[in-house]
Amino acid sequence: MADKPHSCETCGSSFAAKTNLLTHIKTHTGEKPHCCEVCGSSFARKLHLLYHMRTHTGEKPHSCEVCGSSFAIKSTLLHHMKTHTGEKPHSCEECGSAFAQKSNLLSHMKRHTGEKPHFCEVCGSSFAWKTSLLNHMKTHTGEKPHSCEICGSSFPSKSNLMTHVKTHTGVKPHSCTVCGSAFAWKSHLLYHMKIHTGEKPHSCEVCGSSFVSKSQLLRHMQTHTGEKPHSCEVCGSSFARKSQLLRHMQTHTGEKPHSCEVCGSSFAQKSTLLDHIATHKGEKPHSCEVCGSSFVRKSHLLKHMQTHTGENLNAY
Repeated sequence: MADKPHSCETCGSSFAAKTNLLTHIKTHTGEKPHCCEVCGSSFARKLHLLYHMRTHTGEKPHSCEVCGSSFAIKSTLLHHMKTHTGEKPHSCEECGSAFAQKSNLLSHMKRHTGEKPHFCEVCGSSFAWKTSLLNHMKTHTGEKPHSCEICGSSFPSKSNLMTHVKTHTGVKPHSCTVCGSAFAWKSHLLYHMKIHTGEKPHSCEVCGSSFVSKSQLLRHMQTHTGEKPHSCEVCGSSFARKSQLLRHMQTHTGEKPHSCEVCGSSFAQKSTLLDHIATHKGEKPHSCEVCGSSFVRKSHLLKHMQTHTGENLNAY
């Protein structure tokens, strides 16, 4: 092209200025002549070194006129401004989702392609995003650098911490348009919506049962495999679910954190407390569909059902 007379002999890209061509050629040669005197990092372009130096100096000369946030690089400020304007010019051709930044779109596309180019050298797990791999690596190292200022709990990633903090603030910004239920996390809202749609996309290949979430399917699969990966360090008992192990541990500690406000009785499990409260209210919420008998506890109903079915539940 006449306005881009300088062409790269390696890939054919054209540039208006010879200096731009010379800079581009370094992407092929791998040359990085500009070095940081503080940490030794090297860069192909002097401008990139200048940007990098701001990570050491803390300089952020580009400020947002709307909210006052400051940024080291002007392009980062321009990306940030889209959070105020709502502009999302980069759209996914597969599902129509729109993004403020092209990098976010490219990251999103991996959901459709299934591409997982980042591998864990310890266990072989693969991930679509490098950040996911870095967070995963902390499961091997045990590193939890992000701490909650309220309760002191630590987490491997900042996103995990932000999720946890909502348990203290009670913020539930995600609302169901059907019934009005509110949730702290968008993933919980999406999970809840399947209750209204009846969608159960995760199917068991063994028996054909379908489930709302993949985690439910994985738990169900343990009924076929007999897998019980959660073991008690005190007595060696094993359980399919971590929640079952935690409940079991209370038999060793004697912990009964759930107390009745009426009579002061304490219980290890909240479900047992709720059954107990029904004895004060006279409620019998568990009804037999065969004869109409009602019971305070579900376990009592199941035992009663044996009189109709002849089944001995204790045999299982």
